[in-house]
This record gives sequence, structure tokens and C-alpha cells, in this order.
Amino acid sequence: MTNFFRKASTAYYGWYVIAALFFTAFVGVGVRGSYGVFVKTWEDDFGASVTLISVAASLGWLMNGASQPLFGNLTDKYGGRPVIILSFIPMGLGGIAMAFVTNAYMLIFVYGFVISFFSGGIMFSTGGPVVAQWFRAKRGTAMSILAAGGSIGGLILVPFAAYLLIQYNWQTAWVVMGVVMLALGLPLLFFLLKSKPEDMGLKQDGYERTPEALDPPPPEVTTGPLAIDRWQDSYSSAPMWQLSLAYVVCGITTASISVHFVRWAVEQDISAGKAAIAFGLLMGINAVGVITIGFLSDKMERKTLLGIVYLIRAVAFLSFLVLPANIALWAFAIIGGGSWLATVPLTTSLTADVYGVKTLGTLSGLINLAHQIGGAAAVLAFGIVFDVFDTYNPAFFGGFVTLLAAGVISLSIKERKYSSRYMKPGDTILQPVEGD
Repeated sequence: MTNFFRKASTAYYGWYVIAALFFTAFVGVGVRGSYGVFVKTWEDDFGASVTLISVAASLGWLMNGASQPLFGNLTDKYGGRPVIILSFIPMGLGGIAMAFVTNAYMLIFVYGFVISFFSGGIMFSTGGPVVAQWFRAKRGTAMSILAAGGSIGGLILVPFAAYLLIQYNWQTAWVVMGVVMLALGLPLLFFLLKSKPEDMGLKQDGYERTPEALDPPPPEVTTGPLAIDRWQDSYSSAPMWQLSLAYVVCGITTASISVHFVRWAVEQDISAGKAAIAFGLLMGINAVGVITIGFLSDKMERKTLLGIVYLIRAVAFLSFLVLPANIALWAFAIIGGGSWLATVPLTTSLTADVYGVKTLGTLSGLINLAHQIGGAAAVLAFGIVFDVFDTYNPAFFGGFVTLLAAGVISLSIKERKYSSRYMKPGDTILQPVEGD
């Protein structure tokens, strides 16, 4: 099957790998992003508070974060293909199992532990390192396409889940999403996904592996002054801490909205269906924005774009506080859409540029752990704030302030000093390719 695709087109096989990873991000973000659609329904069906429903989501973000360094480390050791495929199966089965949940405590187990844990094996801490192995010259663009899969997942699956909820029930919605994952995702991953270009007789960016076929020869692969062989060494330098702290804020502001956006809208007398459409619009705009950001990041400093993305999201959070709800709904979707998953290709690519790709799976997992810890805390905090104050406004203000801080932290990264992209010719370090 893979030979068929190679013969069918002269395109670099890495783009087929991107297609497979695109789908994993599509379902990973889309399915987990659909959680917020069901919060009000579960409150009524289970007789539970917003806080208790938030506990399941909060634990889910925490478990997802805890699993990512593990899956990232396995990716560094064994490649992304087996890790992603073997994680995809229990996540799909977990989606189907959601239909049999009858109370908040079962919800905590099935969603908070099973689905969320294994979704860590199909997300950016495993997909990102695979992309970095296949691409260097167009790494930002390739990473952005991977992230756009998540945006399209939110665009399609969140409104689709709302439609199934309204037309049928929430149990049907989860069965359909689980079946879609297993029926479409597994064949795609099995036939297309390869961990590294050497598996196809290629080198990074599409150069043939056979020396006599190198015409022109591939560019030298450089490493920066902070390139590491052990992931632990990354914490002795500033960029790892800066990227991680900013990503905590990313987690705070994406997780809280994923879970509470629809609930906020319902409280403002906006229907859940309309709110889901607005969230889908946010993700649709983001699909365009994230690809644009990825393309620009191959031309510009990634840290500058990263800082701008956080500041744009701060403006989106401010709209909740200063605009009427029916306007804020769409203002947030439009402004926030330009920044939502744009942090993913920038953060992962910058990490690879600074520290190299040898331990990128583990590093991505650790940075994503920081993201998910922030998300877990925020999901629970937003639920408590709402139950106590009967409004989300104090939580939205907190999101606004932390986003300003993340923007400043990102802009302070010394990319030109540490990134391999800005190495001077005299400082070039040849990086051996495994097996040569």
C-alpha cells in the first residue's frame, strides 16, 4: 500500500505521514473538545453540579498531561507509529464506552482516566517528533498542518456532537464518535504512518538515502548550542522554562473554554447549538490562522509570533468582560480563532530548533504536561468560580492577565542565540543520521 502511494505521486512521502497525523489531531482535539457540549445535559441527567462535572474534565486534562511524557519517551525509543496506533485503539473504545456511563463517577473514570490517558499517545507529544524527523526546512509549515487537524476537528466534531445531542441523545453522540475513530483512523494510520524517513529509504526533507542519488546534496543539519542527548539537561537552560511557563497559560485558557464555553453561553440564554457553532467557527478560523502562522514561522522568529499569539488571545478573553454576551460569543470566536492552536507548531518547532530532535518526544511530553496541569487547574477553578459567584467573569479576568504574562515570557526567549536556525556557518555542527 505504501509503495502505491509513492508511485502515485512524486510528492515527498512525509506529506502522507502528515495526512495520517492530521486525522489523529482531528479526533484527538475534536472528541475531547466536544466535552463542553454535554456539561449542562450531564448536570441534569446525573443530578451533579458544574464543579463535579468539571472534576472529570480536570482529571482528564491532568491524566492526559501525565501520559504525554511517557508516550513521548516511548516515541523517542521506538518511533511514533506503534505508540500512536496502540493508543488510538483504547481511546476509540473509550468513546464507545461513554454511552454506558450512568453517573458522574463513571464519567470521571471513563473520560477522566481512560480516554484522556490514551489521547496523550495520539497528540502532539508523539505526532510532533514524527514531523520533526521528516521535516526540517519546512518544519513550521508541517507542524502547523498537524495542528490544523485539531482545528478542523473542533470545527466539525463539536457542532456534530451538538447536532447528535439535539437530534438523538448524548449516548448516540459518543458511540458515533468512537466508531468513526476506529473505522476511519486505524486503517489510515496502519497504511500511511511511518516513524521516520529512513523507513522509506529517504532522509529528512525527501533526499534519497543512497549517496549516488544525492543531487543536489542535502543541506547540512545543524544543532544549536543547547542541543542535548539527555532530556534532563534541558532544564538547566532558560528556553525550556520559558516555553513551559507560557504553555501553562495556553492550557489554562484553552481547557477552560473547551469545557465551559457552551455552559457560559447557556447561562447567558444562548442555546447550546448556537454556542457549538460559534466554537466551530473559532476552530475553523484557527485552521487558516495556524497554517498561516506555521508558514510565517519558517520565515520569521518563532518566539515573536508566539508572543503575538498569546496577546491576541488575551484580547479575546477581554471581550467576555466588556461586550454583551450575544456579541462576545462571536467576538471571542473570531479573535480567539486566530490564536487557538497556533501555539502548538510554534512551541514544538522552537523546542526542536533549540534542543534538537533526539529527545523531542520526551521534551514535548513534558511541555505538554505543563500545559495540561494548567488546563486541569483552570477547568476545576472555572467550575468553582461559577458555582460560587454565579458568573464566569472573575475566571475570564484571570485568563486575560495570565495571557498577558505568557506573551511577555514568549517574547523574552533568546531565539537567535540558541536556535539552530540562526547558527553561523562557522558554527555548523553536522548531525549524523542513524544508520549511516
